[in-house]
Amino acid sequence: MPVVFPSMSDNAEKKRELVNDLNRQTSKIGWREIQRFYAAGDAVYVKSGMDLVNVVAEVALDNSAQLKQWMEADEVHAVTEAQAAAWFDGEKTVWAVVVSPWVFVQPID
Repeated sequence: MPVVFPSMSDNAEKKRELVNDLNRQTSKIGWREIQRFYAAGDAVYVKSGMDLVNVVAEVALDNSAQLKQWMEADEVHAVTEAQAAAWFDGEKTVWAVVVSPWVFVQPID
């Protein structure tokens, strides 16, 4: 039986469906409500100005090369202690979306 590779259109369709699902799951939430994910080491910061849903989609699709690039540019990283404290003290609201086990957050400016 021949091996069948997904076409580019199949991959594009898969990503489009994933992005649509992630858009429906993305919401604004107070940092204090989700800080427990930070405490568990599962909160990931996405720099303001980046497309949060696209970042999460690339992670879900296991695009490790793109993730590495973002991490090296300090655009995506684990939420730091300083960020978590400032968001807690300032009662910050963030955009959040879950790709288990992580919660990706982006501060709302």
